[in-house]
Amino acid sequence: MSVENLSMSSTSSSNTSSEGIVIIGAGLAGWHVIDAIRAKDKDIPITLITADNGDRYHKPMLTMAISQNKRASDLVRATGVDAATAAGITLLANTNVSDIDPATQQLQLISALRSDPVYTNYATINYDKLVLAMGAHPIFPKSLPEELVWHVNHIERFGQLQEQLAVGCQRVAIIGAGMVGTEIAEDLLKAGHHVTLIDLNDAPLSQMLPPKATARIAQAVKSQGINFLGGCQVSSVIRNSKGELQVSYKPVVSSTENAEAAQSETLIVDHVIASTGLTVDDKLPTAAGVEFNRRTGIEVDAPTLRTTTDNIYAIGDCMSINGVACRYVAPLRAQAATIADDILGLEHRGYDHKPPMIRLKNKAISVMVTGVPQANGNWQVTTESDDELIMNLLDDNNEVSATVTIKAPPIVSA
Repeated sequence: MSVENLSMSSTSSSNTSSEGIVIIGAGLAGWHVIDAIRAKDKDIPITLITADNGDRYHKPMLTMAISQNKRASDLVRATGVDAATAAGITLLANTNVSDIDPATQQLQLISALRSDPVYTNYATINYDKLVLAMGAHPIFPKSLPEELVWHVNHIERFGQLQEQLAVGCQRVAIIGAGMVGTEIAEDLLKAGHHVTLIDLNDAPLSQMLPPKATARIAQAVKSQGINFLGGCQVSSVIRNSKGELQVSYKPVVSSTENAEAAQSETLIVDHVIASTGLTVDDKLPTAAGVEFNRRTGIEVDAPTLRTTTDNIYAIGDCMSINGVACRYVAPLRAQAATIADDILGLEHRGYDHKPPMIRLKNKAISVMVTGVPQANGNWQVTTESDDELIMNLLDDNNEVSATVTIKAPPIVSA
């Protein structure tokens, strides 16, 4: 049996084959690497392994697609099969990598469609170069049971949520007011739903920006009609006898004594969405022996994007540089081009990592951030008016390390 048929058969296989370049993960990062390699080498063997069907889509669109009445199928730019055919690669869809042996440069595969070992295909393939592009996964705190709570980090889950929300106005609670949570809140509001945004901090984006900046964002969010519950912690989500979701939360307090006195409140909703951060699964990085942190991801050498294990690279949400996670779309093309040149043995200047501009996609307020922002630091106001706020973050040498620009949106007359 050929390895290509792994995801379509239920019988056992122990074939071993050499696959040249193997990429794990068919998100934006994985497909960008394929594009970059094919731009310079049309023939080198490439195998793409993915637990889903490998369809190409632009993930940032997920936080603004519901209000545009777009289904998951509307966001797909090319099916995995069509994209693989066009690129001349082998696609192993609906397939998981269960183990990596860096000594033999071999991967063990298992069908993602069948979890029972008795009825599951196994196969091994060799790689000359391996690219880890498997992304990151949503964090679900213990108070947010996965079976009751949605996340919007993959097109399949987005599609399921979109179908649920298409039946009319519903009540939705979003846990976590970072960039993604804040963007989803506005998208759902524009789609006609009643939205409550809950965060441990007093304002959205508080882990990134100083209070003077986040206060403006909170004001804009509330002015739209979003119910923002800042400084609140969700303690449980359960389904009540009516089939509704009961969200229990209480104020975040600093002392044990105050915590005991804090009164728990209840919010009744139809859906709960978690936007509480990302983590990288440790199974494959541990097997590969790469330097790794669950929160930030796989550490790479910045100029080459090589990991600490020979012949293995990393890119995208699963990768970090100098201990900082790299979870933005803008640098992916440059990162992929560097990996392609390095794998193909071509001379290159090395990847020059520059933090991308961060832009909140909300229409209620314009927020742009450059550099490496952090909430705690020496933020200085350079411009402040009712319509605009500009602040710089100064480092220990009084040099600007980040800038945030917040502007009120223009008033559109009727």
